Amino acid sequence: MLEIEMKFPVADFAPIVQRLTEWRAIAEPTIEEVDRYFNAPDRDFAQTDEAFRLRSIGAENRVTYKGPKQGGPTKTRTEIEIAVASGSQSADDFCRLVQHLGYRPTAIVKKRRTSYGIQRGVFALHVCCDDVEYLARFVEVEIVAAPADRDRAQQVLLDVVRELGLSKSEPRSYLEMVLHRFAST
Repeated sequence: MLEIEMKFPVADFAPIVQRLTEWRAIAEPTIEEVDRYFNAPDRDFAQTDEAFRLRSIGAENRVTYKGPKQGGPTKTRTEIEIAVASGSQSADDFCRLVQHLGYRPTAIVKKRRTSYGIQRGVFALHVCCDDVEYLARFVEVEIVAAPADRDRAQQVLLDVVRELGLSKSEPRSYLEMVLHRFAST
């Protein structure tokens, strides 16, 4: 599957939430996400534009691989996500396991996320209001689609972004922004 997304820095979530409420978007409870990123022993993911992480949401843990960004007006990339055993001990065990295999911890990205679900045609979109530790507030709009639906999904996403009044897309990932912030200090 492809993850097709765009993110935008915002000062205030209120106008976006108001519009989503008007659209009768389904709000999910606010969650805390902790993403632990790793770099491969055989290549530098910063150079190959890939990402490998363990995401913990409460007790739930997921391993995610993100392939290189593909061209176009949105950030589009292959995404493979697998659930792993729940609990902090399982998360710690996974981190130890991949480090024994030569993967190096890169950074930890923490955020508070409130996600809203909307349907546009055949596509389910998620609009996430993210308050990212050490960075700022961002609104991320995302569709997960099959490669054959890429162009149509991308157009739907661009339409939703325009209707939400979002501008000045941030092309970097949260990981890239966190690494840049701490490299600058």
